[in-house]
Amino acid sequence: MLSALTPTKHLADADLLGRIGTLETRIARNAAEVDAAQAVRYQVFVEEMHAGVASDHAARRRDVDSWDDVCDHLLVLDRAIEGDTTDQIVGTYRLLRQDVAERGAGFYSQSEFDVNTLIARHPGKRFMELGRSCVLPAYRTKRTLELLWQGNWAYALKHRIDVMFGCASFHGTDPASHALALSFLHHHLTAQGEWEAHALPELAASMNLMPLDAIDTRKALSAMPPLIKGYIRLGAKVGHEAVVDHAFGSTDVLIVLPIESISGRYLSYYGADANRFGAQES
Repeated sequence: MLSALTPTKHLADADLLGRIGTLETRIARNAAEVDAAQAVRYQVFVEEMHAGVASDHAARRRDVDSWDDVCDHLLVLDRAIEGDTTDQIVGTYRLLRQDVAERGAGFYSQSEFDVNTLIARHPGKRFMELGRSCVLPAYRTKRTLELLWQGNWAYALKHRIDVMFGCASFHGTDPASHALALSFLHHHLTAQGEWEAHALPELAASMNLMPLDAIDTRKALSAMPPLIKGYIRLGAKVGHEAVVDHAFGSTDVLIVLPIESISGRYLSYYGADANRFGAQES
């Protein structure tokens, strides 16, 4: 459990959400760490994936938007890297709780998807938006992804979250180039009933690009971005349409993941109290 973590010279027990080897995960403590996370995002989204950013942000080599000021920023740090904590950030996730969003400008996803209707169907549940997930190329390994999920899970438990959701992206602005993967999502994994969700009508792009009998499941899963594949394994569903984000150079789908729907084997793996990687030593 988190209270049983071995103290380190870097962190107090209460800060640490998980550890595997030299990798640790926790929430950013200050503006300098958020700035460093934005630099990691710039490397991945702009330099690698060619997303567009404002000229002043490009000059600073940072991926920044207005939600950064109200979100919590989950970090993965490699303590084997020499230097300060800001030099050790190798992955990040942006977390926005419903109560915080409602006091501010709402959720990021609301610019593309009708999440208001989805949330209104569940007045007794607490929602949390996941976004801006990225990992530096050298750290795109199972252990890094496990720590990101460990951090999300521990944070969700701490804040009594019932539902996680958010935009997840395919690279590029041509949905047809992802016809196999999008069609698989359409035929097999669209959320139904009380969890049904749709893109804003003026932005909606169909994911029904191939007939069901033309879809090879193995190839479709292989064509999925790792993040979306990870959501699927956890038990997530998706909205009924995609949205093309020309500014960011992506094709987005809405992920919907009620905590109660998370696969039992993953709850067992990470621990019902998020202790799976809590006591790992370097």
